[in-house]
Amino acid sequence: MEQNPYKNAMAQLKKAAEIKSFNLTEQKKGKELFVRLENPDREIRISIPVEMDSGDTHIFEGYRVEYNNLLGPYKGGIRYHQDTNIDEVKALAFWMTLKCAVAGIPMGGGKGGVTVDPKKLSKNELEKLSRGWMRMLSDVLGPKKDVPAPDVNTTPEIMDWMNDEYAKITGDKSGAVITGKSLGKGGSEGRGMATGLGGFYVFQALQKKLDLPDKCAIAIQGFGNVGLNAAKIFKEHGHTIIAISDSKGAVYDKNGLDLEKLEEEKKKNGFLSANMTNRELLELKCDVLVPAAFENQITKENADKMKAKVILELANGPVTPEADEILWRKIESMYEKGIWIIPDILANSGGVTVSYFEWEQNLRGEHWSEKEILRKLKEKMTEAAEKVFEKAMENKTNLRMGAFILALQRLGEKI
Repeated sequence: MEQNPYKNAMAQLKKAAEIKSFNLTEQKKGKELFVRLENPDREIRISIPVEMDSGDTHIFEGYRVEYNNLLGPYKGGIRYHQDTNIDEVKALAFWMTLKCAVAGIPMGGGKGGVTVDPKKLSKNELEKLSRGWMRMLSDVLGPKKDVPAPDVNTTPEIMDWMNDEYAKITGDKSGAVITGKSLGKGGSEGRGMATGLGGFYVFQALQKKLDLPDKCAIAIQGFGNVGLNAAKIFKEHGHTIIAISDSKGAVYDKNGLDLEKLEEEKKKNGFLSANMTNRELLELKCDVLVPAAFENQITKENADKMKAKVILELANGPVTPEADEILWRKIESMYEKGIWIIPDILANSGGVTVSYFEWEQNLRGEHWSEKEILRKLKEKMTEAAEKVFEKAMENKTNLRMGAFILALQRLGEKI
């Protein structure tokens, strides 16, 4: 059965609000915060006319959801995907609100998208679409209002086009309207690896607390920027990547994979030579399972088949609320070795944290070194991981609810 990501997000919010030791719904401010977070501040749908290479005009549907700005300007990526819809964008904008709060950065939550398969567009058409998205939304975006970034199928080059279009329309050449730009156009050092590296820093901070061995066997679902970077980082630190996958299937070797060889194969053929399915990868026995692709990968149908010790969510919403319940019950009852989930709003917040650093550099007219960026990132991610673990233990709950409690408390302070 198809999952609605926004319903899943609201189910998570409701569960967090009802934790007895937290009692969000029994406080006046808490009730107000809960009601406000049940609905985004603003949902925007746009029609983007693009003159195609054929000479015909095609209308693409685009979105921007500005969910909540209690902590600062709305912040969140833009995804280009044929299945993107308003419910998905709303859910991602909600999670971004909490993600920024967990990371301890002064930004709110937003998300954007276009319903399109970008692989079917020429570079010329892609540029027209990207500039058109910015033109249609330039009046609601801005360095102090709403700051987009890349997401699925959007690149630094696309961000550069959008930034250039915004500068033409408004005269603002600071670059602070959008993050994830190329280095030569005001982008930040360390941005490409930020999500994967941030997830690794969280893993490091929690490794001993979650009783993981010094050297772990890692299975990663996803061969894009996040998944591949995470694989390289884990391997560099002495861990073994036993499986990795793209959309076509997974490659498995219990002795460890040659990532360079797989990367070359992917570039040459466009896909990996799979020896197992994505579903089989999820069910592998391993120390750490890293979903780094799309949402709703672990559901009530397959949750009981998970054999990882820890799930590190580098994708947004890869575990459904029903699966969450099943996996947490295992830990509570101890009828078998439980599976801890390091939640997305903590695990993959490295990307938005470095985006925040880029925004800050643009506003100040500065450019920080990669060493400085990575030092700041490690500090932020380690602090966030430790605080989430502390909240979870205080309230006798799982790490997702610990992250929600931390985020909701920080948001509640601004009511």
